Order: sequence, then structure tokens, then C-alpha cells
Amino acid sequence: MENSIKKRETSTILAYIAVCIFWGSTYLAIRIGVGELPPTIFAGIRFIIAGGLMFGYAKLKGLPMPKNLSEISKISMVGIFLLVGGNGAVVWSETRVSSGIASLMVATVPLFMAVIESLSPSKAKINKKGWLGLLIGFAGVAFLVLSDWNNASVDIIGILLLIVAALSWASGSVYSKSFTTSASTVSNIAIQMLAGGFCLSIIGALFGEFQRVHVTPKGLGALMYLVFFGSIVGYSCYIYILQKWPAAKAGTYAYINPPVAVLLGAIILGEVISIKIVLASITILCGVILVQRSKINIT
Repeated sequence: MENSIKKRETSTILAYIAVCIFWGSTYLAIRIGVGELPPTIFAGIRFIIAGGLMFGYAKLKGLPMPKNLSEISKISMVGIFLLVGGNGAVVWSETRVSSGIASLMVATVPLFMAVIESLSPSKAKINKKGWLGLLIGFAGVAFLVLSDWNNASVDIIGILLLIVAALSWASGSVYSKSFTTSASTVSNIAIQMLAGGFCLSIIGALFGEFQRVHVTPKGLGALMYLVFFGSIVGYSCYIYILQKWPAAKAGTYAYINPPVAVLLGAIILGEVISIKIVLASITILCGVILVQRSKINIT
């Protein structure tokens, strides 16, 4: 029994690490992608392809599907919160702001989650140690981003989009824990992606983006990376984590994303890693450790 519990916890930690790495790299991929393809269509096609592949896998393996329309509606709503309001707003924002600013604002997701969970009927309240970890982590992210991007002009619309993204992602994450379904995890993820992908594509069509689609090798490469590593692997791991940990704890992956993005920038683009970046990364990791070791008090 004890070995089984340890095995599940190890699997959860590995899934958490995968989310931190792959989603940290998606900011770079999104930035490349929106420079080559219309943003809403770019995001929509990503999730339609990924969702279609996962749905086909679920059907091939005979995995359980939702039993009624009510379940499908709830699962689809999670997808709309996470992928339209959350990821969609991030993609739109990255046409206006840097990926560094985007990663900073998305790092507020755990704070939104903690507040939403505290106000929920379950009265799940994060303890002082958890709040301290969240604040330390956010301070580290702020120091990381502002120390290197403080000379860049701030686009107000881009910042507002990122606030919407963080709030929508946090809301969807908490809402996903408020109900259970008869469908398998893979089926759930597939439906969420298809719902989000089709909604984004419809929005893109209304914006007239289909007329501006011009496929390039760079844009296609960014799309495929996001489909397989950002969506299928990363999103699947995130949904798995939400099933095992409180939403506020699961959301701390956002603290790791900026250091990953900076490291990739240094390796791929030759950007300099300064002492400030190193110190900020240490601060962020300390905050994450505190939150990971905190407990949720139920009152």
C-alpha cells in the first residue's frame, strides 16, 4: 500500500516536471508561431489537431466516454476556460508583449487559484506557509522579468489580456475539480481540446483570419511542437496533476516557466544569463518548494 502511494506521488512529480519544462518552452514557440500565422487560427488548429489525435486514441483503445450531454457540457466548459480564455488570451497577448512579460503575468495563476479555492463552498484555505511560498515565488518571477525587460514599453491591452488569461485558467482549473465524469482522463482531455479548438477557430473566422493564413516552415514547426509537447504531453500531465493535487499547488508550474524560457533563450538565441537571473531563479524555486510542502487547511 505504501509503495503504491509513493509510486503515484512519483508519477505526479514527474508529470509536474514535464509541465514545467514543456510549458516553459511554449512561450518561445507561441512567439514564433504568431509571427508566422494569425494568432487565433494558430491556437485553434493546434488544439483541434491535438484533440482529434487524443480522441482517436481513446476510441481505438475503447476508453470510457462521457455518458450524457451534461458531462460533455461540463468537460467542454473546462476546455473553454483553459484554452480559449486562458491559452487564447496568452496567444493574443504575445502579438503585443514579450514572452517574458507574458510569463510573469501567467505566474499569477496560483494566486488566483488560491483565492478562488478559499472562496469556494469547500472552504479550502491555503495555510501561511503556502501563501508565503506563493508570494516568494511571485517576487522571484517579478524580479526575473522586470530586471531584464524593464526598459520595454508596456502594452496595456496586452497586460489586460494576460490578466484575463490568468483568471480564466485559474477558474477553469478549480472548476474542473468540482465534478466527476464517467469518461477516462484521455477522453476528457480530447473533448476539452476539441471544444477549445473549435471555439478559437470560430472566433478566428469571425476575425477574418483564415484569409490571412500563409503556412511557412517556421510556423508549421512551431505548430507541431505545440501540438505534441505543449498540448498532448504538457496538457495531459497538467490534467493528471489536477486530479492528484489542490489547484493552487498544481498551478505553481507557472513559477518555473520563466527560468525555462530564459534558459532556452540563452541556448537558442545566445542571450546572456545574468546574476540577477540566477538569483531570481533561486528565489522562484524556494517559493515553489514552500508551496509544494504546504498543506491545505479545510475549515
